[in-house]
Amino acid sequence: MNTRVLTGITTTGTPHLGNYVGAIRPAVRSTQDQNVDAFFFLADYHALIKCEDPARIARSRLEIAATWLAAGLDPARTHFYRQSDIPEIPELSWMLTCVTGKGLMNRAHAYKAAVDANREKGDEDDDGVTMGLFSYPILMAADILMFNAHKVPVGRDQVQHLEMARDIAARFNHLYGSKEPLFVLPEAVVDDEVATLTGLDGRKMSKSYNNTIPLFEGGAKAIKAAVARIVTDSLEPGQPKDPFASNLLPIYQAFATSAQTQVYIKALQEGLGWGQAKEQLIEVIEAQVAPMREHYETLMARPDDIEDILRSGAKKARAIATPFMEQLRAAVGLGAGQSVVSGKGHKSKRKASKFVQFKDESGRFRFRLLDAQGQTMFVSLPQADPKTAGALIGKIKSAPSEVAVVAHDTDGYQVVLDAQVVAIAEPGLSFGELQARSQAVALALQELGD
Repeated sequence: MNTRVLTGITTTGTPHLGNYVGAIRPAVRSTQDQNVDAFFFLADYHALIKCEDPARIARSRLEIAATWLAAGLDPARTHFYRQSDIPEIPELSWMLTCVTGKGLMNRAHAYKAAVDANREKGDEDDDGVTMGLFSYPILMAADILMFNAHKVPVGRDQVQHLEMARDIAARFNHLYGSKEPLFVLPEAVVDDEVATLTGLDGRKMSKSYNNTIPLFEGGAKAIKAAVARIVTDSLEPGQPKDPFASNLLPIYQAFATSAQTQVYIKALQEGLGWGQAKEQLIEVIEAQVAPMREHYETLMARPDDIEDILRSGAKKARAIATPFMEQLRAAVGLGAGQSVVSGKGHKSKRKASKFVQFKDESGRFRFRLLDAQGQTMFVSLPQADPKTAGALIGKIKSAPSEVAVVAHDTDGYQVVLDAQVVAIAEPGLSFGELQARSQAVALALQELGD
């Protein structure tokens, strides 16, 4: 199975260079790895925690989607979606909320920072603290666990949330994963070279510090104006400068090659003026950003095209989320038609998955697995007689956890038991659809009737 990598960006503003270098660019590059199954989403539910301006959120969703696409994201190779288009995410968030201790949430950095700020002002600890802010790590855990992401690229300030997601997943697995774990324990991936891109004042580039350099907004003129405001010392042209104490070098390194960076360092050490140094910084930024900006402006002029891409991405993501949510509902006792005990101690009847045997046109014997809704999960390979077909059904029933669903170039997916292909189904499925169908087959096998 491929490694699943998941990244989200909150839709409360316009992307800046820090967002691009720290999240968007490495995420897009990761899609070039054939062993990576990428999930990129617009975290618009998270935006509601920080922003109460609907117009701003709507505009930000469009701008961020256009930014990722302009940066080279290929929707055909990824799962690219809006968080709010996946209803299974808030449903999972509630399930996780019900197994998460309040004490764990009390330790979240954002909540503790809000409490500390209130205490400094002499206010009550929870003044102005919403449940959205308090429960933010649980929603983030739902984003990750919904798709069982293996790796989540984050800045160091988000590592605690990944640790919480692991704790929550482990707790859920302990309570409900009696046969096998339902959730993968995700791993935080921190790239120190890109996670702390400096802003105009030398601190981490962040809207909260008002020290950002715009990516596309305002065009080349806005980048030039922002770079001009980067804080430098008072050394004159001709005087040697310490490049490593400069606020320019970290940004330059993020856009230049190693050879260019070495030349830049040497020039500063030999007395390059700050004005010229800033001009050179603008040049390396523009070399990478200008071609993307043109694509971005084209996309922004065609919002319906962006909408189509996001809706298609949501459909692909839900092909995984919907059957997995059915599995989770069943695990916690909320499965559709799940058995309940009547007053006489008998279980009420419910629909169940079942095998149906039939004789094909060539006179050989086959069987199909139908899920509880009557949808065909797979059709067996032909057998010489009904007794052989029946024996194979019995073998599958006796060891449903040993059945594997694997991709095949011409037969769609194959159902394998004891290293033998026993059934085939549906050619042309994408990797995401295959994963979803694999989960659906597993659930159908678990729900087989007598």
